[in-house]
Amino acid sequence: MPPARRIVHVIGTGTIGEPLIGLLAILREPLGIDEVTFHKRTPLVTDRSKVQDVIRKGARLAVDASKRQGFLDLGIEPQLETEEAVERASVVIDCTPVGNQNKEALYSRYTGKVRGFIAQGSEFGFGKPYARGINDDALDPESDQFLQVVSCNTHNIGVLINTIALGPERKAENLEAGRFLCIRRANDISQDGGFVPAPVVGKHNDPEFGTHHARDAYHLFKTLDLDLNLFSSALKVNSQYMHQIWFSIALRKATTVQEVLERFRANDRIALTQKTSSNQVFSFGRDHGFHGRILSQTVVCVPTLTVHDGHEVVGFCFTPQDGNPLLSSVAAACWYLDPKTYEDRIQCLKPYFFDEV
Repeated sequence: MPPARRIVHVIGTGTIGEPLIGLLAILREPLGIDEVTFHKRTPLVTDRSKVQDVIRKGARLAVDASKRQGFLDLGIEPQLETEEAVERASVVIDCTPVGNQNKEALYSRYTGKVRGFIAQGSEFGFGKPYARGINDDALDPESDQFLQVVSCNTHNIGVLINTIALGPERKAENLEAGRFLCIRRANDISQDGGFVPAPVVGKHNDPEFGTHHARDAYHLFKTLDLDLNLFSSALKVNSQYMHQIWFSIALRKATTVQEVLERFRANDRIALTQKTSSNQVFSFGRDHGFHGRILSQTVVCVPTLTVHDGHEVVGFCFTPQDGNPLLSSVAAACWYLDPKTYEDRIQCLKPYFFDEV
């Protein structure tokens, strides 16, 4: 009997789903994927061009049976129906804001057939939190059929903590406290709605962590049995370019700016920049990334980096939104396909990492 086909199915064609489908389809051979399928919910003439483009890249379209005629009217012929695509998939990656609802209504019926289900950052509680290069050691093929790829800002917070405070020895006692201000873009450049005319401050809805960014980062490290003191705030500004994070990481062990920079340079998922404006960093990603996304987990603004009183590392960094969840989503999918070879498989993504931006 021939081996089962390795099929990755992506649900959603938004700011994460669309580039993820393209990335998987273009790199499916080195990633060890036989077939890429995707689900589009609504037939829209304004979305026709992007659907046709990912189909040209080699992905196969699945739609609800009730929407099939709508796609045919657009000149697009679906090849699969919704539940058929889930049932035949090896891995399902949900890129919608309703992953938890889909888990209860649909995915729970296919846990015996699908190797793994992956949801994105908004879907807290979907499964074990995951960020590539931070808690890979916590993944268990026997029990982790559901994974939540944490949000782009949570990736950024996670890699800062991991690199500045914990290091390769993973000693939580070196971290006194981590404080983060997430300065968020208003909306994606592809979106018409949600823009704000002026900065809007976020509420501290969580008395322990402030906003979900620190909460999610805490639970990310908790998968490694690390109990960290983290707190975050959020602010949305009237820009479409990039998220930024102001960070203050207080250490018990004294350090210097040079030592911190050496740690940053040793992590190939961290990019450094001398640029101080988000439009310049965004422009680099547009020109040199995959679909405009670099896959680095953070871009640290070197001119802002300082060490206060010998123990508090302070600075600003830029969040490659979509880029870091794209990396983790691909890594998680390849891990489900083969936990022994996924590290080697995802090395084909290296061209989209940068030491300097």
